[in-house]
Amino acid sequence: MTSKQSLREDMTAAMRARDTVRTGTLRMTIAAITNAEVAGKEARELTDDEVQQVIAKEAKKRREAAEAYDGAGRTELAATERAELAVLEEYLPTQLDDAELTSLVAAAISETGAQGMTGMGQVMKAVQPKVAGRADGGRVAAAVKQALQS
Repeated sequence: MTSKQSLREDMTAAMRARDTVRTGTLRMTIAAITNAEVAGKEARELTDDEVQQVIAKEAKKRREAAEAYDGAGRTELAATERAELAVLEEYLPTQLDDAELTSLVAAAISETGAQGMTGMGQVMKAVQPKVAGRADGGRVAAAVKQALQS
């Protein structure tokens, strides 16, 4: 079963359970997946990896919106965004903790032989496939930068 089918079934179950947050979040996510499928020159079915990327993108939007609402003092809207984020995180791979991320970065640095900030691009190129959606790009870049500076 593809991720998209799983999302549709979960949305149906959420509708039956009258879970409005979950229903709305899954509906918006399915719409984003459909938009990604019809974008470009011709429509196509997304692979499970591409569906995961769309879900990760939607999760990032919710995370950034919650931070923006917090900054503006709109705690009720931030709470809504966080509730939607919690639903989306169920469909994403578990995130790497700081120790795992640091060890992956250290391995990439030794693999590339990079030294100093000039090697940041090489290290990022080596570590991104290993991270594969299990850590935000900003977190990865910060870890690489910290490792190269020390």
